[in-house]
Amino acid sequence: MVVTTTGQGGGRRPPGLPTIKDVAEHVGVSFKTVSRVVNGDGKVSAQTAQRVRQAVEELGYVRNESARQLRRGRTGTVALLVRAVSDPFFAAICDAAAERARDHDLAVFVTSTHDRAERERELATAMAGRRPDGLVITPIAESQDYLQGVLDSGIPVVAIDRPARGIQVDAVLADNAGGVRDAVEHLLRHGHSRIGYLGDAPEIFTARERVAGFRSTAEVHGLGLREEEIDLARPDDERIATLLRRWRAAPDPVTALVTGNNAITMAALRELVDEPHPPALVGFDDFELADLVRPAVSVVAQDPAAVGRTAIDLLVERLRQPERPVRTIRVQTRLIPRGSGELTVGQR
Repeated sequence: MVVTTTGQGGGRRPPGLPTIKDVAEHVGVSFKTVSRVVNGDGKVSAQTAQRVRQAVEELGYVRNESARQLRRGRTGTVALLVRAVSDPFFAAICDAAAERARDHDLAVFVTSTHDRAERERELATAMAGRRPDGLVITPIAESQDYLQGVLDSGIPVVAIDRPARGIQVDAVLADNAGGVRDAVEHLLRHGHSRIGYLGDAPEIFTARERVAGFRSTAEVHGLGLREEEIDLARPDDERIATLLRRWRAAPDPVTALVTGNNAITMAALRELVDEPHPPALVGFDDFELADLVRPAVSVVAQDPAAVGRTAIDLLVERLRQPERPVRTIRVQTRLIPRGSGELTVGQR
């Protein structure tokens, strides 16, 4: 488990660190006097407070934040479960969440589920057993109803990237359909009417939302959709390459593509790398080195930092207002034109 901490969280005091008692003996005052100074209580003379603060600095005393939080009925921690900490998208979410949590004197503990439902349940249950102030999770399992007891115990839950199922909790989601709509309309403005769509497996929430955005936008603009030019499946380089060859060889070929995630975009690029007249392409999700491909890849970029910050904001809001209605916040995407999405029909 990868652990990211912010604020002054901590557990049992390491051996050898000075205690309040050590500070009190050093200054020649009571335990209670040192405690008041350390906790900002003004009922100590300025001269004595200065002596205590000087001793704290000299001895290297560190306040036991865990004990203080527990006395307040909190642990000062947030558990964050994402699909993979190594994924740049989720890494950015974790980093932003940790920074926002720091503003609220919270420590964030992060771990990965690796898209395994049983691991999600195991880790979420284990981390909830440590009594965090809240739990932020990217749902993978078919249902998160196993967390109902966690909610009933007073620990709020926030879902990110995908909504939770089986429980009513706050959620932070991307505007998946809107992002694909922007991609399709961008291609239409560059003269394309034969647009193919390569998406992820339909059982995935984000994949369903993105293809729904493709279909609805095509309908609004009167595009004649061909179902054989809409593909939904787990990314597979060989299958995608075969589809692209078929679509390009048709009498009325596809002239533009929308790809539903990074893995699919990369698979399409591998097939098209030597194509002298490639189709225009807009991929969902930005990725490293997208600007170095020729033509550079136009993308619909998500805002993972906004997702991370918003998740912590919702969690803190829920802690302060436990009875408020459940909220779902959509984070807007942004189309970044770099070249591949700006190819016109004549330029292919």
